[in-house]
Amino acid sequence: MDNSSSHVESRWRTQLRNRIIQASSLLEILLSGLVLIGLLLSAVPLIKWMPGLLFDGNEVEIRIFLERSLDIVIGIEFIKMLAKHSPGSSLEVLLYAIARHLVVGHDSAVENLLSVGAIALIFIVRKFFFVPAFGAHLPDGHPAPDLSPRQSGIPADEVFSRLKERVRTEVSEAIPVEEETFDEYDFEQAGPEPK
Repeated sequence: MDNSSSHVESRWRTQLRNRIIQASSLLEILLSGLVLIGLLLSAVPLIKWMPGLLFDGNEVEIRIFLERSLDIVIGIEFIKMLAKHSPGSSLEVLLYAIARHLVVGHDSAVENLLSVGAIALIFIVRKFFFVPAFGAHLPDGHPAPDLSPRQSGIPADEVFSRLKERVRTEVSEAIPVEEETFDEYDFEQAGPEPK
């Protein structure tokens, strides 16, 4: 009797966990959309300032223009980070944020040296300590879309079999059972990437 109740409870917990994951993914998409709208709106003043930079571009106007444009670039990288869910995109956001601080900030030589050191550290981490398999999977277990099979550390056959299974599931959910016709020709022709 206890086994059946624990099985129902674990299934209930799994369903609740899946609902929470879906809700958080939806909120993340909404946040990305709001950030994108904000970035598009903040690009309008940049376009208006461009003629002024051409004819009377003093140091203050150029600095404000660079600050705003680099803020937009960081926002774009932030949206990509939310979409990709990979450690590489997180490192890119950090890299752009530090570069913005270095380019437009009027800091002391020590602070500039620390910024350059932080950028060098990001490159060192990316080159020597970045394990490709880390971040190769999305939270649902599927391979990350921004990594090739070689970068992910997952064998190419495994990636393609997971991709086939994922497409089959999505197609079977989208098409009613009586009309289900799925052609595997495209996937068989694609095959694994050449090494």
